[in-house]
Amino acid sequence: MKVNAKTIPLKQVHITDDFWKSKIDLAKDVIIPYQWDALNDNIPGAAPSHAIENFRIAAGLSDGEFKGMVFQDSDVAKWLEAASYSLIYNYDPELEKTIDEIIDLIGKAQLENGYLNTYFTVKEPEKRWKDICHGHELYCAGHMVEAAVAFYEATGKESLLTIVSKYMDYIITVIGSEEGKLKTYPGHPELELALVKLYEVTGEDKYFDLMVYFIEERGKQPSVFLKESSLGLTHNDKWFQLDYHQAHAPLDEQDTAEGHAVRAVYLYAGMADLVKYTNSEKWKERLEVLWKNVVEKRMYITGGIGSQGHGERFTLDYDLPNNVAYAETCASIGLVFWAQRMLQIEAKQTYGDVMEKALYNGVLSGMSLDGKKYFYVNPLEVNPEITEYRHDHQHVESERVGWFGCACCPPNIARLLTSLGNYIYTQTDNTIYTHLYVGNQTNFKINNQEVILTQKTDYPWSGEVSIALQLEKSNTFTLAFRQPAWSKKIRVMINGVKVEVDKVKDGYVYLSQQWHPQDEVTIEFDMSIHIVRSNPKVRENAGKVAIQRGPIIYCLEEVDNGNDLHAIKINPHEQMVVTNSSSTLESISIIKGSGVKELVSASGLYMFDQVPDEEMIEWQAIPYSYWGNRGKGEMLVWLREN
Repeated sequence: MKVNAKTIPLKQVHITDDFWKSKIDLAKDVIIPYQWDALNDNIPGAAPSHAIENFRIAAGLSDGEFKGMVFQDSDVAKWLEAASYSLIYNYDPELEKTIDEIIDLIGKAQLENGYLNTYFTVKEPEKRWKDICHGHELYCAGHMVEAAVAFYEATGKESLLTIVSKYMDYIITVIGSEEGKLKTYPGHPELELALVKLYEVTGEDKYFDLMVYFIEERGKQPSVFLKESSLGLTHNDKWFQLDYHQAHAPLDEQDTAEGHAVRAVYLYAGMADLVKYTNSEKWKERLEVLWKNVVEKRMYITGGIGSQGHGERFTLDYDLPNNVAYAETCASIGLVFWAQRMLQIEAKQTYGDVMEKALYNGVLSGMSLDGKKYFYVNPLEVNPEITEYRHDHQHVESERVGWFGCACCPPNIARLLTSLGNYIYTQTDNTIYTHLYVGNQTNFKINNQEVILTQKTDYPWSGEVSIALQLEKSNTFTLAFRQPAWSKKIRVMINGVKVEVDKVKDGYVYLSQQWHPQDEVTIEFDMSIHIVRSNPKVRENAGKVAIQRGPIIYCLEEVDNGNDLHAIKINPHEQMVVTNSSSTLESISIIKGSGVKELVSASGLYMFDQVPDEEMIEWQAIPYSYWGNRGKGEMLVWLREN
């Protein structure tokens, strides 16, 4: 099967970018070691994990009881994936030794028939394959497959790949269309996209075929999940029924994104993999319908998705509350996965723009600057006093925390950061597509000749990007660059000479010509400050505006602007200035402007025929992903318009 466009192997991408390299270094030097300590319960004051100990118990090396969530194994798998990718970025023999030891432990925990899951080995072995909608057996299997592929790509070692292949071969004997097998699919999608990765490294069609079966079987009625007693969990309400699992209708009949947001985007990523290899028009059209629903009607300006805490799920079109937004970090990461796969099907501005938006805003907000504290939930408005008191805010944290009992997000951030090189480019036979502007040096092969691109930029603070070409000799091919929707103007130069762009398609600028050694392309994007307004159907944002510059969404924090941020009104027509931060928030661009603030009145709760007194103020906005790094306080993205 031939793929439309391929990503570039991580070993061919060397990231040099000031913005992202520091974060990947943080993942390598701080986050991965910190999370290893968390998985081993060595972080004082953090929620216990017990994840490594569960494997020791399952392997018969330790006595005790399983502890943690039913999907606790996935935290180990995601850590393994992140650690493996970091070996590609910067080889560490001690880390590789640790990974080898964990893989050996995992192998000892695997049953003779191939089954691998510590919860259903230690705690409830009698319930294997009886709680597929919520038991997470297939979900955990998927993450372990992704870890195995990452370790194989990093080291060439097949140790974990052998373990997961044995497990997948066992699953194929349990689930499928044949007589006597369970006709089911993952309650929490994840194995779908993982099976494609396994197919890519093994060449075994049976793994791809199982993924296709999951996609095509999902949602057939009456649903197989109706036979499981755990459907709905203990919540006897509509929020945990079939649509929670995207199982309320056959997938090719679903027009809106429903249910658990992470489940949904992981599923859509798997569907995109199917299209990538089969060119199925049916599934491509379905993905386009679902994409449009998510990004045009159900996505926050930060790239967050999933507006309701109960069920961590999508609700209705334009229902995007700010102070109780769920917008799980993992959901934004899943949106990145989905967008990247859509770009392999077809290079379109909307896919690259959303991937960028989620990366710079909804994902990075999930982690503190020191890499040791995390947000599970990413609201767009916080008042700590209210957040910590009201029952309907109980899912919102006023400050990032060291770890979670349900710790899916921290290792997910780590594995995305260490694999960032996979998201910058795609390539067809003779076209290199640039989707993200990240300083790097990457090797390509075009027309049987090595081509090296060196990208330099101070993005996202600056809109200037330069790409130098190293060639053995002149070569004819195409360079395609995404022009973000926020940049209405673009300036393109080749070797310092401005050129008129002949071809722009779906938001991508195409430069097709014979390239010569030492050629250089320079692109300048318009980094003007934008005032963003919502569709009027978004009730919570009526009369409000947001501030965006480049891909960055900005917010106000109490530490810069005092309390009662909701009382501030800004005039979009007043001049705003961009300046460098002199605070503790690294070297970032902040935005300053003037406005008014309503004064607190002592005259009572309501006023007849009066308006509050106002005072002139100067306000300061910082990038949304940086909020919460200077202590507890109010935060606000959507500001009242004066």
